Amino acid sequence: MSNETIARQLAHRTIRAFSDQTVNDQTMTELFAVMNRTATSTGMQSYSVIRIQSLVKRQALAAICRQAYIAAVPQLMVFVVDVYRNSRIAASQDCHLTAARDMDRFFQGFTDAALAAQNMVVAAESLGLGTLFFGSLLNDPDQVIELLELPELTFPVVGVGLGYPAQEPQLKPRLPLSMKVFSDRYDHNAFDPSLLEAYDQEMHVYYDLRDNGRRSDTFSRQVVTRLTQSLEKRAKILQSVRHQGFILGLDP
Repeated sequence: MSNETIARQLAHRTIRAFSDQTVNDQTMTELFAVMNRTATSTGMQSYSVIRIQSLVKRQALAAICRQAYIAAVPQLMVFVVDVYRNSRIAASQDCHLTAARDMDRFFQGFTDAALAAQNMVVAAESLGLGTLFFGSLLNDPDQVIELLELPELTFPVVGVGLGYPAQEPQLKPRLPLSMKVFSDRYDHNAFDPSLLEAYDQEMHVYYDLRDNGRRSDTFSRQVVTRLTQSLEKRAKILQSVRHQGFILGLDP
């Protein structure tokens, strides 16, 4: 039997319109406390979060993300890989190993940041808040790095917005679990055209109802569209990672 937390997670929807009700400091303090208790790789806590309060910076992020509503989200955070802090701690102990720059540390920080962001979202929704993730800040990671004055050995991962919702969107359909959940090995036969066709029809109806027929789409067409609309700066994201001082470790 589902408890209240699970019921809320099963009802998760992206919220893009928020009321004028203020998210008070006590609530934010509690959410940051929950975030701080998130599981972290080898206990290194290789992430940080930047709370965006400046309207100028909010507008700049909205322009990078190409999502104007981001500037008006009541509470706006950017989660970042942060190996810089631990490198400073190591240096204070007279340790200057280049291992701080390797991709293992980068991915530890990336995972830590993503988990912390999700943990905050679950907690926020349990309090009746609406949330959204925006990975679109990686449309131009170099600009985000400059905007947020990120030092070396840091990197933006994902943005999180939250506030009291002023909309109640439909629950967006998901692929059937049989195409995602396997036992002991990857199931190469899990791709089922009939299940995909049914899911495409479900998505088609979802968009018809959501947008009053203005957008009629299927998941299959979305996959193709996304693959054909590659953004140059996102395609070269490893160059930005390297520019931040991380060693990619790629074979010549």
